[in-house]
Amino acid sequence: MRPVSSGMPPGPGGSVAVQDMAVQDMAVQDMAVLGVTAADALECASRSYEVQQFAARVARCADEADAVLAALARLELQSWQSPAGRAYRVALSLHAAALHRSRDALLDAVAVVLRHARNVAQPADRMGP
Repeated sequence: MRPVSSGMPPGPGGSVAVQDMAVQDMAVQDMAVLGVTAADALECASRSYEVQQFAARVARCADEADAVLAALARLELQSWQSPAGRAYRVALSLHAAALHRSRDALLDAVAVVLRHARNVAQPADRMGP
């Protein structure tokens, strides 16, 4: 299961925050080589950090959707065999499916926002894909 802090498992280098700082440091060093001023480099790194924080908030939303999906699974009331119980379970499963799709979209959004954070950290003439 993903950690609650960012929705992304930490790599071999340690926590996500430590990895984020390493990415920012490399971006600042790359900019210095290209003749970008230190102030510009720090501004890009700061913007990148803000975008990374946004990605972490989106990941927390996906985690919350996981918690709601787990709660919905507990509400299925399998022992309630009346027509009303069956209709309730059908409605619940439709809502759970929609929430699952939304959760997947949130996880996709996290990846896109993190990619954007990397691009923000780069000078305009070195923008990545």
